[in-house]
Amino acid sequence: MDRRIPVDDRTGRRIVPETIRRSDRAPENRYGNRPTMKDVAARAGVGLKTVSRVVNGEPGVTPETERRVQEAIDALGFRRNDSARVLRKGRTASIGLVLEDLADPFYGPLSRAVEEVARAHGALLINGSSAEDPDREQELALALCARRVDGLVIIPAGDDHRYMEPELKAGVATVFVDRPAGKIDADCVLSDNFGGARDGVAHLIAHGHRRIGFVGDMPRIHTAAERLRGYRAAMEDAGIPVEDSWMSLGVTDPERVRRAAEEMLSGPSPVTAIFAGNNRVTVTVIRVLAERTRPVALVGFDDIELADLLQPGVTVVAQDAAALGRTAAERLFRQLDGTLVTPERIELPTRLITRGSGELPPAD
Repeated sequence: MDRRIPVDDRTGRRIVPETIRRSDRAPENRYGNRPTMKDVAARAGVGLKTVSRVVNGEPGVTPETERRVQEAIDALGFRRNDSARVLRKGRTASIGLVLEDLADPFYGPLSRAVEEVARAHGALLINGSSAEDPDREQELALALCARRVDGLVIIPAGDDHRYMEPELKAGVATVFVDRPAGKIDADCVLSDNFGGARDGVAHLIAHGHRRIGFVGDMPRIHTAAERLRGYRAAMEDAGIPVEDSWMSLGVTDPERVRRAAEEMLSGPSPVTAIFAGNNRVTVTVIRVLAERTRPVALVGFDDIELADLLQPGVTVVAQDAAALGRTAAERLFRQLDGTLVTPERIELPTRLITRGSGELPPAD
């Protein structure tokens, strides 16, 4: 059979039969052109209402018709458009989670717990990171609101959350976790940062230490300020004056923390113990202490991976990150169910885990 395409002698153009140009051409799959209920109805040979009943699990469709519709759905790769349902019902079955730093291992179990609660309520979780930037936090939170999430769980990077007032009035359920909201009245779920730090420092004092250093995060951050307050309270309770050189707050990058720890450990009267204000600080301090021959006691706030395998094991004040996330998410869905009205501040206890580093006696 001759499959050569003839050429018009006068124009030099190829003569392409209509059957080749259209009917024999493979259908194009263009991105963004999703199959619709109308496409499913046409393929199954039924009406739109019938397809709608099958898609939404409604009664009134015979088994044979349902089978044909389902076959058409599978063949076309049809997915229900939930945005249309939002317009009808006013709920998206989705919540947003604004984290501070996705790379911080502390937020892994917290995020997972929020997701598990959301899933139990048939909701989708959408999360993003503020990267510790208050402007980015606001941008992300409002972007999620614009996409009509039903509620938000926010780990604040800033201390002014008045930008959320219109959203709260519009009915967006919101719970702040790990740190309280600033300048608005809203639900928050926190750890007992003050009490945990006070207990950790008191533990060092009980093992004979009087010169105890504190290395923490930026003082504008609620958790850092509360842990510093706990450190001061424990020292005051023991009647120990605190020298300015024993305290250092700032960014938690390794270079800054290393410099702060080395300065505390130097000079004629170095500290004999360090209280590390969070997990990132603890890791850097461990590296600094590993380079020194004189033993220095260490207690860290937040548990860290492999802390029990080091020699000595690292004593920590542990938060229950999963409980924080779970409590915040459960409270969010209670707001959505209409069972909560008055905002509350909930503080979860911390736990001192002794492994050896916090029980070392002073070297001098």
